[in-house]
Amino acid sequence: MKGKLVDLLITDNAGKSLQSHQTVELKAGRGIVGDRYYLCQGTHSQVLKGKPDAELTLIEQEEIDSFNDKTDLGYVGKDFRRNIVTEGIRLNDLVGKEFYIGKVKLKGIRLCEPCAYLAGILGMEIMEHMVHKSGLRAEILEDGFVGLSEDVGV
Repeated sequence: MKGKLVDLLITDNAGKSLQSHQTVELKAGRGIVGDRYYLCQGTHSQVLKGKPDAELTLIEQEEIDSFNDKTDLGYVGKDFRRNIVTEGIRLNDLVGKEFYIGKVKLKGIRLCEPCAYLAGILGMEIMEHMVHKSGLRAEILEDGFVGLSEDVGV
């Protein structure tokens, strides 16, 4: 089971728009260097503090496309406020499993369900159409750099 990384997104503060990057540095036990959760500046930082599922979030491009088709909206990866957008891999299948982005080892912790904060930004349609489809929370098991077009898989 292999897919591709198609976007890397971070921001240094909860209210700011996420920005695409060509490469990011992942730190085990911390997150993505420079991201709001690495800096403890995310919307849910206090609730997730010290938990491995605060380190990294992923979402499938296919689920974003499906959402847009169902709702006639035109959202892109950064609008869903996840760090990594993938293509060609079912992220739900990675819950409880170790997997890789390039050479960096990760572990799927739990689904990253839509929340009231995200619904406030994107609209209530997200609660109807994206439950169990809005991504994966993952723990970073090894430090390393990842870049666009890296393989994602077990």
